[in-house]
Amino acid sequence: MGDPIYLDFNATTPVAPEVLAAMLPALRDRWGNPSSIHAYGRAARRALEDARREVAGLLGCDPDEIIFTSGGTESDNAAIVGIAEALERRGKHLVISNVEHAAVEESCRRLEARGFAVTRVPVDTRGCVDPAAFEQAFRPDTVLVSLMHAQNETGVLQPVAEVAGLARARGIVVHSDAAQSVGKVPVRVPDLGVDALTVAGHKLYAPKGVGALFLRRGTPFVPYLRGAGHEAGRRSGTESVPLAVALGAACALASREIQSRTAHLRSMRDRLESGLRARFSDLVVHGAGAERLPNTAHVALPGVDANALLARLDGVAAAAGAACHAGGATPSRVLLAMGVAPDLALCTLRLTVGRPTRGEDVDAAVEQIAGEARRLSRLEYGP
Repeated sequence: MGDPIYLDFNATTPVAPEVLAAMLPALRDRWGNPSSIHAYGRAARRALEDARREVAGLLGCDPDEIIFTSGGTESDNAAIVGIAEALERRGKHLVISNVEHAAVEESCRRLEARGFAVTRVPVDTRGCVDPAAFEQAFRPDTVLVSLMHAQNETGVLQPVAEVAGLARARGIVVHSDAAQSVGKVPVRVPDLGVDALTVAGHKLYAPKGVGALFLRRGTPFVPYLRGAGHEAGRRSGTESVPLAVALGAACALASREIQSRTAHLRSMRDRLESGLRARFSDLVVHGAGAERLPNTAHVALPGVDANALLARLDGVAAAAGAACHAGGATPSRVLLAMGVAPDLALCTLRLTVGRPTRGEDVDAAVEQIAGEARRLSRLEYGP
């Protein structure tokens, strides 16, 4: 057999050939410390700042509003903790959704242990928050709102721009984790109206270990990492020029092809869902009826244990949920928050297509999933 058909692009993406081609010269030739003033350092600094401009170009912000980080988790932690600490004399209340990524949720729990208060706004059965519910959660001491742009399991796109407008009208700082949406749909910070936004490189065809935090100029912020004051004093630690170059190249690639990429992803996702629905009349699509990422099919096959099915799918690489929580027998907290029954949650697959996905890959995966699900049902319930 050849390599399995990859349907787990929300977990991570392969490094795009165009990104690798940009990164290798930086590894070979731009090895100087970008903080050094000699020729080697200046060459590294130019490459670093070129990459910063490419990231800013995709997001529609100024280059000096981009901080390079080690990835989405660091960007989330830095934004939540750094902004809350900077504003704690004004207030110690935060508002988030109840389906945020663990990097946001755990950062908030850390703050709660230090005396902050956090309100978690529930989602509806589609997995979407109501902006009015966010507004009702605001208090005089609310200083920070965090609402992810796209839910990493369901792919549901949240009304970030509406919530941001309500919050910023009250002087509340707004952060959004856009790790899953950047590179799949247009993400422009002027359109969203946020003050901080998280980017994860390995979700958009750059390597693991690099990300970015957009921080609007003038946003109160206490550096999360302390040291010699790199990244304009906002994130200490010598920058990895090759990784920054790779992220910049990935963002430039996304800028060039975002419209065609979005259309391709939607076509492959819809083909996948249609194929499964034709074979499973009781198929459940979580988030149906809400605006979703064009690549994400979060589907349940009632009566078929997802982890048992995945264990039999040698020819398909997929997931039962977020990669950072994979392999357990506990129902997804995101699905439970949407009101999904625990038994149905355990029958859910997260199937996500990507830039390299072809129609024949989708068709072959559907056949394998359907075949193994039927065989598994016969094993469990008899012929």
